[in-house]
Amino acid sequence: MNKNIDFKGRSINKNASILDAIKLMDQIDHKLLIIVEEHAFLGLLSAGDIQRAIINDRSLDTCVTKIARDNIRVASPEDSFQVIKDLMLKYRMELCPVLDEGKNILDIYFWEDIFEETKPEPQATFDLPVIIMAGGFGTRLKPLTNVLPKPLIPVGDTTILEQIFKRFYKHGSSRFYLSVNYKAELIEYYLNNQNLPYEINYFKEGKPMGTAGSMSMLKGSIHETFFVSNCDIIIDQDYSEMLDYHKSHKNEITIVAALKHYPIPYGTIETTGKGKLVKLTEKPELTFKINSGMYILEPHLLDEIPENEFFHITHLINKILDRKGAVGVFPVSEGSWIDIGEWSEYIKNV
Repeated sequence: MNKNIDFKGRSINKNASILDAIKLMDQIDHKLLIIVEEHAFLGLLSAGDIQRAIINDRSLDTCVTKIARDNIRVASPEDSFQVIKDLMLKYRMELCPVLDEGKNILDIYFWEDIFEETKPEPQATFDLPVIIMAGGFGTRLKPLTNVLPKPLIPVGDTTILEQIFKRFYKHGSSRFYLSVNYKAELIEYYLNNQNLPYEINYFKEGKPMGTAGSMSMLKGSIHETFFVSNCDIIIDQDYSEMLDYHKSHKNEITIVAALKHYPIPYGTIETTGKGKLVKLTEKPELTFKINSGMYILEPHLLDEIPENEFFHITHLINKILDRKGAVGVFPVSEGSWIDIGEWSEYIKNV
């Protein structure tokens, strides 16, 4: 291997764990890593590999080499630049290593060096409706929400709502249904004056109806799989991968879950019933799957939401589970999930 090759921080040691890889991907904001042993090429690890491992309940301590796929795409020294470019474009590859017959890395092509975009486009596009729950009072963001409704909170040079629109539009969706209540007129006035290239439909709850109750008003309006998103979260992920998981597993609803890491700054102790030490772990880190606030639903579920009642989406999920329906969970990394629903998170992420 050419030791002077710049990996741009996108290599990971073969002994690293899944958790190590997740953190590295979040740190460098890229979803494809080169697995190496000292200077030897061993394989490629994608965010998709990690998600499949988590879906299959693999421990986050699992070594990355145990979850990496064998059928990876690489280039050879005989491939022209155009061939490599076409390969990367066809399969949306963030990087493409050039390997000789001994699997030595001769060069690495990076997406951002070849194409204008900093990241590849989604693997696939879809034109599905998106419901955005935008009727809350934004109590945790007061006093800012005394003036602006939460969907119009600034994020960069635009609003959180427009950031959500933009990500779905990139995937091919332009039909949005906005559940509004608090400062509904201001939301509609603002959006109507932005000349946005979307079809935006508003439905207004006359009273607080929980995180799903207002969707009962859309019965008969949506007849295909649809997305639901809270108005205070952003997911930076290929949504087509979520949709493919939802469809391939025949889920009625899929919950997008963010992996949240909590380091414990002390040694933890496990004991038997008689107070005998079983295990002592120095400063462990706990990881949980957190409900991110994004979902994929099948249209028949709208008929299961009671009309004019306070009803959370968790109530709907429990109804599905009670009748043995399929509820899936699609994991995304902590860094792929931006939550601005309260001051501490808003200040950290904006």
